Amino acid sequence: MKSISILGSTGSVGLSSLDLIDQNPQQFKVVALAGGRNIDLLSQQCLKYQPLLVSCVQESDCKVLKERCANLEHTEFMYGEEGACAVAAIDQADYVISAIVGAAGLKPTIAAIRADKTVALANKESLVVAGAYVNQVLKEHPKSTILPVDSEHSAIFQCLENKKDPSHGNIHRMILTASGGPFFLQKDKDLNTITLEEALKHPNWSMGNKITIDSATMMNKGLEAIEAYWLFNIPADKLDIVIHPQSIVHSMVEYIDGSILAQLSKPDMKGPIAYALSYPNRIEQAVEFLNFSTLSKLEFFAPDTERFPATQLAMNSLTAGPDYPAVLNGANEVSVDAFLNQQISFTQITQINETVLNCYKGQKTVNLDDFLQADTWGRQTAQACINKL
Repeated sequence: MKSISILGSTGSVGLSSLDLIDQNPQQFKVVALAGGRNIDLLSQQCLKYQPLLVSCVQESDCKVLKERCANLEHTEFMYGEEGACAVAAIDQADYVISAIVGAAGLKPTIAAIRADKTVALANKESLVVAGAYVNQVLKEHPKSTILPVDSEHSAIFQCLENKKDPSHGNIHRMILTASGGPFFLQKDKDLNTITLEEALKHPNWSMGNKITIDSATMMNKGLEAIEAYWLFNIPADKLDIVIHPQSIVHSMVEYIDGSILAQLSKPDMKGPIAYALSYPNRIEQAVEFLNFSTLSKLEFFAPDTERFPATQLAMNSLTAGPDYPAVLNGANEVSVDAFLNQQISFTQITQINETVLNCYKGQKTVNLDDFLQADTWGRQTAQACINKL
């Protein structure tokens, strides 16, 4: 039985993870939880799983959580970044599911690596913000490993026959597939008129609001390309993106002889979560089996970088320097939040991100604080741009 600690237990990946754990009680046991601001849900999870440690975001929420779970004699309650890092590093956990959204998941992910955990990584921002630093920490803690949970990176991992550091000489391309979000196929759609409600209607995936907006702007795919760069130690010029609206092919690896290996399944996050949790084995029917006779078509298109420039913006940040993706990520989190609060338009998200990135002058990156300062600079500069609108 594997003992599991979940960072982001009240989010979409956390909930899917708990569903899988419930379906396989002989294989997994929950020992620690870190949730967000949904204290009603987090308290229900605490009462059900009776973890040794639980953490929430704010001290006031922690007090409420303690009151609601007063009968749990063996549960310790914490909050904030310190609490999340404690959940990540708890001695009793073998596996840590890192699913806190945004840069807030970076330090807990590092805490899990330093505690020699196997990390099922759903928080792409850990590698986007500080990929070079995270990889250095991994080298210092060889007992720890990262298993990808994003569907695209899980697909590549499987196509590489589970080799995280492949022979680059045999690989021609790693191809990340993208659904294109709700608007890619709407060629006549004026992106300046997109409403919040429209942007939150993803055609294939059920995700949190921030990731759903990133999918609509296609920034999500750019961030995933940066993640793949650090995760698989692959040169940037061997990364490619293709639009696949059906989200059945989750990504591909093309080898130098022209062969392509692809991983296919129905679009359900339980698939990659299950593979990361059960690795190197598999959970029986983690997702519904594909019926090829009912698949009417599988389409593939080149990205439209004129209408959706966010992916190219992300790739530009990757080649500009190790701290530029941190700046872009910080700016994007602020601009997406502003759109969610209906302070800016849909197209202004990417416009603000580009403005911020173009204003940045690279700095030396020696330690974690250097990357976090770049992220903070991106946030502050994006907020200044928003305030001027």
